[in-house]
Amino acid sequence: MPENPNHSRTTTIHTGPDGVSRPGGVGQGEGHGASILLEEVTKQYPGQGKPAVGGLTLEIPAGSVVMFVGPSGCGKTTTLKMINRLIEPTEGRIVINGEDVTGMDGDQLRRNIGYVIQAGGLFPHMTVASNIAIVPKMLGWDKRRIAERVDELLELVSLDPAVYRDRYPKELSGGQQQRVGVARALAADPPVLLMDEPFGAVDPITRQRLQDELLSIQSELHKTIVCVTHDFDEAMKLGDWIAVFNEGAQLEQYDSPERILAHPNNEFVESFIGSGAGLKQLSLSRVKDVELRQPVVGRAGERASDVLSRLQGSGKRHAVILDGRNRPAQLLTARQLSWLSMVTDQADANLPVVGEQATLNDALDEMLVATTGHALVTGQRGVFLGMIDVESVTQAITDARTAASDSDAPVGLNSGAIPAVALAQAAKVHDDALPLGPDAASDAGGDRP
Repeated sequence: MPENPNHSRTTTIHTGPDGVSRPGGVGQGEGHGASILLEEVTKQYPGQGKPAVGGLTLEIPAGSVVMFVGPSGCGKTTTLKMINRLIEPTEGRIVINGEDVTGMDGDQLRRNIGYVIQAGGLFPHMTVASNIAIVPKMLGWDKRRIAERVDELLELVSLDPAVYRDRYPKELSGGQQQRVGVARALAADPPVLLMDEPFGAVDPITRQRLQDELLSIQSELHKTIVCVTHDFDEAMKLGDWIAVFNEGAQLEQYDSPERILAHPNNEFVESFIGSGAGLKQLSLSRVKDVELRQPVVGRAGERASDVLSRLQGSGKRHAVILDGRNRPAQLLTARQLSWLSMVTDQADANLPVVGEQATLNDALDEMLVATTGHALVTGQRGVFLGMIDVESVTQAITDARTAASDSDAPVGLNSGAIPAVALAQAAKVHDDALPLGPDAASDAGGDRP
């Protein structure tokens, strides 16, 4: 591997897993992201000696999650806001899905780009449903379509529509407000989602759950997500690619989490990663990559004696009780089952549950907190998939490859343009891609200048 992984990255434009961005609704599972190119973008504020962003060229592949990290004031949020032109670039151009949007009407552009800010940015005088419906109403959707979309998105972010659609933001926890903010940004099905420190205002446990939910949503929707964070661990967990910025949005390294940990470009990147780089590798392996164990399963409404009989015959210590939607509700021992006549779907809020997109580090944390030595694994919409235990994690660490991936990283540099031949290639690939039309996405929740 070359000493500087950013060197010689100006020959290929990445366009996502299948090479094409396609329209698609919630749950379709097809690529729906749009490629983004920032070409020699500069932001110079009047009276300032140095630019806030200086000559940045950056490629963001369609359908990927790109994390912007760096110290406060380094220009990462300015760069994010230039993508949807909440901040206008002084020089350079922004290309989305092969279309130069630098001169496009700003309001039209922002209706095609979802935008999530810290604490959700909900309008306090409007219900949850009304907050989510803002952009669909602006786009002229009928009431029935809006109502169906609101309920669909609340389900997507793990909020029961019947319980939450008519509540006001003050009646929600911080995590619930952030979930509604994500739902609102996705309301009109945008190909691009911008997130400005979305989980910075919640407690660590809620932050971990929100991160897991975002990964689960992304596994369904395949949006192009650009996210600003100060937390390098969060960047490793969420990002397909990480851009490490220094002052003036100088790009110190733009690469995969694995390669940044294994081959930091310089001392600045090393200092930003911090100590324990080896331990951080745990954050790069996901629960879905581990072979899950299948426990004894019972279902709500079943006789407890039947579940107990299966549990005793298996030699296992616990039975997992599922509700009517195949979500884990309880984890019962043989002794607990012997006290019951019928199994119910009453949910245990303290169940050790992790999503399949969670990292092994998250899974270990959950197991240690629960003191059970295992955790229940859920997939899309909370469906139970199996169990993971400490032994599985240990084996996964033993089997993990130590070498970083050899796949090409996207273009990222300062004061350099992407070659014209590469831009032409990108435009050709995206001839059939989803256009940035007026009925594509949402800027709701953004604070416009």
